[in-house]
Amino acid sequence: MKKIMLSALFALVLSPVFAQLTSADVFKPEVPVTWLGIDYTQLRFIGSASQMGEGSSITPDQIRDKYFPAWNDLVINEPKKYDVPAACNRASVTNAPEVAGKMNNSTKTDQVFTSDANDFSRLTKEMVAAQVKKYNFAGHKGLGMMLVGESMSKGKEASSYWVVFVDMDTKKVLVAERLEEKAGGFGFRNYWARSVMESLKTSKSMFPSWKKQYAAAAAAETPAAPAKPATPAKKTTKK
Repeated sequence: MKKIMLSALFALVLSPVFAQLTSADVFKPEVPVTWLGIDYTQLRFIGSASQMGEGSSITPDQIRDKYFPAWNDLVINEPKKYDVPAACNRASVTNAPEVAGKMNNSTKTDQVFTSDANDFSRLTKEMVAAQVKKYNFAGHKGLGMMLVGESMSKGKEASSYWVVFVDMDTKKVLVAERLEEKAGGFGFRNYWARSVMESLKTSKSMFPSWKKQYAAAAAAETPAAPAKPATPAKKTTKK
């Protein structure tokens, strides 16, 4: 009997750990977050290589093999400037940028450069969710956060990113919000890295608004509780 009671208590204690996450958990500071890095597999540079900051010597393969890792490394190596914990209202996060890094290594570079200005906003939430479904989270569990790079436009002097939170156990995207941020700085790496920094800052400032937005959406999807049947009035008899 004692063993049964201990087993039940143990299951009760552990049950929150294995419960499926919801969008509400994204906004709870006590829920741990793993930073998964920046996914560049869907990225499009709008314009030619000669417009991107360092001349036509830059090739799509160099962007994948040199700059995708460089932009991810900046987030880890300069945490005060690229403040991921602040971007998700946490005191700290677990870093696992190799998760996105592995995906970036498989990027097909034949479509990196494009002349289609519409590619600046080419992704939808459904497309982002489909990309996340392809991930191998390498044993990481719980709530993950990443940026998904969408586009970089020298004409606009801006980049677009998606801030994404995912339940790594189910691969379900819980929150996905698109941002457009200005680029700027000296050199190719730094010029486009500014958009990463600004995306994290905007995530921090937008977090309270996103919390209300997703809470309202969840409330709208929750079916109303059935009304309790009225208690019949007691009959009184005349004496």
